[in-house]
Amino acid sequence: MNTIQENFHYEHQTSIVNNTRLHYVIAGSGDPIVLLHGWPQTWYEWKSIIPTLAQSHTVIVPDLRGAGLSDKPKTGYDKLTLAQDIYALVDQLGFEQISLVGHDIGGMVAFTYAGEYPENVKKLVLLDLMIPGLGLENIMDVANGGMWHFGFHMVHDLPEALITGREHLYLDHFFKTLTYNPASIKEEDVAEYVRHYSAPGALRAGFEYYRSLLEDGKYNQKYKEQKLNMPVLAYGGEFSTGDYLRQSLLPVANHVEGGSIPECGHYIAEEQPEFLIKVLTEFLSASR
Repeated sequence: MNTIQENFHYEHQTSIVNNTRLHYVIAGSGDPIVLLHGWPQTWYEWKSIIPTLAQSHTVIVPDLRGAGLSDKPKTGYDKLTLAQDIYALVDQLGFEQISLVGHDIGGMVAFTYAGEYPENVKKLVLLDLMIPGLGLENIMDVANGGMWHFGFHMVHDLPEALITGREHLYLDHFFKTLTYNPASIKEEDVAEYVRHYSAPGALRAGFEYYRSLLEDGKYNQKYKEQKLNMPVLAYGGEFSTGDYLRQSLLPVANHVEGGSIPECGHYIAEEQPEFLIKVLTEFLSASR
């Protein structure tokens, strides 16, 4: 796989969707698969799995609005608007049906996308996240053992003021503490993310993903009334969300499989790329 990566050409493109310029990487040919990144990451989090997937699929890997080389407008960070961005991109590229993979914030976008455009999603893969309205609120409850950063990121203006100029210190904290093996995310990878989140408006945009979470949770209640009917694969890292994600989806999806990935924290695509490639290949090729 390393040899494939070293010789691999990533084609960078941009498109205007919803009056917002989105940057994306596209590679390969065949049935389309869209990969959506989390925070504090960009399309780059998928770099270790794109070359293999591109041998059998057209792989489309956007920077979400607000991240990487995409525009960073003042508004539009609720997961419905982000899903509309990606749907417009897919439509512009001429694909009527895709397989969709989302991690962290990108997984929240992927879930909303599948709920809004079920006929457009052939298969759905969600990786290490909690869905707003379906259990995320528990992990946001700091008083009962929840994760502190959800509340901190929701405060307007203060996080940006405190972190600007200290982006490496702040972002590296998450990569070091939310991985099973911190060495799995190399210093050059951290530097890539820090470079993008140090750009003007990038920190604010990243925190806006969080500031809309309660609104997202209210909106997602509608999906309990009409279950997802496409096959869904849901995995969490053993040392992160584990099997909780799969279980949380059972009330809202008819066909869910997956579980917990051993020796893995939050950043699945970078901590366990071989495992992820294996399960994705099997899931995408299965006739179900």
